[in-house]
Amino acid sequence: MSLTPFHLAFPVHDLEAARRFYTSALGCRTGRESETWIDFDLFGHQVVAHYSPTLEPAIRNAVDGDAVPVPHFGVVLDLPSWNALRDRLLAHEDIHWVIRPRVRFAGQPGEQCTLFLLDPSGNALEFKAFSDIKQLFATGEDAADC
Repeated sequence: MSLTPFHLAFPVHDLEAARRFYTSALGCRTGRESETWIDFDLFGHQVVAHYSPTLEPAIRNAVDGDAVPVPHFGVVLDLPSWNALRDRLLAHEDIHWVIRPRVRFAGQPGEQCTLFLLDPSGNALEFKAFSDIKQLFATGEDAADC
């Protein structure tokens, strides 16, 4: 199955802080922009930061022992790309970690490498990887090592 890029628009309280974070910490290219929004290329997906003077607080849900922020967005990467992003973020001094890089659901269906961080406006992002992409929607007995 060939996937097409998704599009997501999200609020930020400071466009220039968003630009610095998405380009410097995550390595995104910028696309079109105006005084109130900026397009970013997030691993081939179009995410758009829109200026908003008010932001809604996130809630937290328990997932495999972590307090996962909701809402959040992110990308499922292949394992080498996830490792490279993890290393890039660990070397970046201004990362606001929510959940540091770890393996979730170890030894279970859907085992995955995951990390969560906040952008400068408090938007939560998750990046995950599976050693076997077939585990993305796994519910059965087959677990893969990460």
